[in-house]
Amino acid sequence: MIQLTRLNKQPLLVNSDMIKYVEHSPDTLLTLVCGDKIVVRETSEEVLERIIAFRRRVLEGLVPPGTAPDASNPMLPHSHQEHAD
Repeated sequence: MIQLTRLNKQPLLVNSDMIKYVEHSPDTLLTLVCGDKIVVRETSEEVLERIIAFRRRVLEGLVPPGTAPDASNPMLPHSHQEHAD
């Protein structure tokens, strides 16, 4: 969930996975997958930054700190470099 602000300055929590479109003209308009529309005070860039920050926080919990990427473990991220045998 990300916190945004309605035009009347009331805080609003939005499930970022439910956002289908973010439009900016001149206010920022969120269109949800269910078709609901929400106008918020934040710019489209700020909405995107909050979504990215939220997803980073979620993904940090998937890989234990200090765990190096390992090609032998498909659950861990690894680089696209080819490894010599």
